[in-house]
Amino acid sequence: MDLVAFRPGERKDDVTHAYLAVHDGSEGVLYVGRAQEKTPVFRTEKRRNPVTGATYPWLVRTTALVNHFYVYALDDDFGPFFIKFCTYFPYNAKVCLNGNEWAKRQAAKAGVAFEPLDNGFASCAEPARLQRLCDRLDAPKIDRFVRKWLARLPHPFSAADRRAGYRYDISVLQAEFSLTQVLDRPLAGRVFFEEVIRENLDIGRPDRISLVFDRRIARRGPFATPGRFRTRVFTDGVTPSLHVEYKSSRVKQYHKEGAALRTETTINDARDFGIGKRLHNLPALRKVGFSANRRLLDVQRISHDPTIGESAFSEVAQPVVVAGQRAPALRFGDPRAHALLSAIVVFRLLPNGFASRDIRAHLAPLLGVAPDALTSGRLTYDLRRLRLHGLIERVPHSHRYRVTDAGLRTAVFFTRAYNRLLRTSLAELHDPAASTALTRAFAKLNSEIDHLVDRARLAA
Repeated sequence: MDLVAFRPGERKDDVTHAYLAVHDGSEGVLYVGRAQEKTPVFRTEKRRNPVTGATYPWLVRTTALVNHFYVYALDDDFGPFFIKFCTYFPYNAKVCLNGNEWAKRQAAKAGVAFEPLDNGFASCAEPARLQRLCDRLDAPKIDRFVRKWLARLPHPFSAADRRAGYRYDISVLQAEFSLTQVLDRPLAGRVFFEEVIRENLDIGRPDRISLVFDRRIARRGPFATPGRFRTRVFTDGVTPSLHVEYKSSRVKQYHKEGAALRTETTINDARDFGIGKRLHNLPALRKVGFSANRRLLDVQRISHDPTIGESAFSEVAQPVVVAGQRAPALRFGDPRAHALLSAIVVFRLLPNGFASRDIRAHLAPLLGVAPDALTSGRLTYDLRRLRLHGLIERVPHSHRYRVTDAGLRTAVFFTRAYNRLLRTSLAELHDPAASTALTRAFAKLNSEIDHLVDRARLAA
């Protein structure tokens, strides 16, 4: 077994991955690493009795730079993990394990097919069964896992110490609870997440963070809630991440590997939520962590609307391919597309739908042409476009069509938005004699841009 001396600045994960790459996958220790690290310890001080003058030892809490030994190992159930032992009294130890690795191994043993996504699942053949497997990870399983490896590994408490009652008790130093939502359209997911960041930069304010953690936050007075409440956005390359802080805990949200929205709540001190640190409190911590993830998403739900709207708009305004059939776009602002949408609104209430000859009479005046100018071939082409975009559907066993619910909503919104908002507003902006709230707002905007340009020239 190798004893590795970690160098300053060296990533321990990189060393471990190199060992895992050549390991045969069997349960056992990969290697032991050594590093000097600062840690809380107890020392003795010499104190003097003010009456007798006699000296005596006194225990004090302090910090010291001491050796730590990292035992990196592979477990059949939990996968890669490490236990770190401190070599100075009170001989603290830390176990780091990954619940996602445990879940993947249990799924593989149970024969549940899945596709991994780094620290999560990209897809699964039996999601409900996988969820039941994940729900089985509890405090007793973790306790048995730790006791199993403490019985195998050398550590500061000998057998005689343990018989005398000196043994490790397990508490939760840090717990991370994550929710990974895999997206069927990753590009739309990126649009959504960027919109989330813009709309929720104030989520760290005390009045809003209380919604996420379901905790009352007092801002002033003797019972003011301690800690920092803020929102931060970090950018690693081109991938931004949103960080929301509450006391010593935080929620992190980011676009994972371009394929999923990842929301993680990390609890660094269980007492932030009035919960004890002992391992048996894990169910209560799980409830807080997963609830915080869901609550953050609920707060952000309004930010999802632009993504849904972008998708609905693209399905109409972009070309589509349905069952191998390609249909050109019904572009917003195109006169013929808007005439078609205006015409189908008329037929929404017809119980038997409409035929191509029915739409000819309504479409021709909207286009400013005689009905005879609309050939059967052209009408068939237009009806096919409407059908493949999902705006109309064919009545079974007939040559008639009916307007779909999506078709009515899209047709009404496209035509109203263009006729009553875009066209009229542009008319105001391009009329030099108009004096409305809109024209005054744009005049102010132009003035501010001119001032900005002038200042930039002076600075140059």
